[in-house]
Amino acid sequence: MRAPVSPEPDLVLGGAPIWRGWLGPAAQDEMVAALRRVVAAAPLFSPETRWGKAMSVRMTSAGRYGWYSDRKGYRYIERHPSGVAWPAIPEPVLKVWRALAPGARAPDCCLVNFYAPGAKMGLHQDRDEADFLQPVLSISLGDDGLFRIGGQERGGTTQSAWLGSGDVMLLTGPSRLAYHGIDRVRGGSSSLLKEGGRINLTLRVVD
Repeated sequence: MRAPVSPEPDLVLGGAPIWRGWLGPAAQDEMVAALRRVVAAAPLFSPETRWGKAMSVRMTSAGRYGWYSDRKGYRYIERHPSGVAWPAIPEPVLKVWRALAPGARAPDCCLVNFYAPGAKMGLHQDRDEADFLQPVLSISLGDDGLFRIGGQERGGTTQSAWLGSGDVMLLTGPSRLAYHGIDRVRGGSSSLLKEGGRINLTLRVVD
């Protein structure tokens, strides 16, 4: 991890600052090992959309809350669908939050999204939280993902950029409620995960 606190980002896309390679190879390996322990305690699952379609992205969470979706809608829940408590957010993940969002409250959810080959995430807003003044921090691990971001209204112009392993981004200020998503994953672009794929972590303040 870089030493300076809150340095200038390498790129600002749609109002969202992006730090390229914020996590070096050793830090990425440490984070993946911590995430394997999270998944062992709270296994990945495939949530449903409101229309009853299974999402192509599998997910789990760590922290006080976990994000969940089914026919009843999108929301945060206090336990994994199996009934077990969500594990704590790993310390290597919290270090990134403290470095790049030093003025924000402590996150109480770390959503873990796993993109296998062919998985994607349609344009959406992160608006299930109570305080939109708190940022959403995103960490990319593994294969490159083509990130797309627009404005706060559906439709209109969007911008895109590839996010690589170790990149970190903040949705903050005008970009906090921007529509965003992952159009596709570039398989084989990283050797971090032995079986390939992409992990995206998003840290959120829920209450």
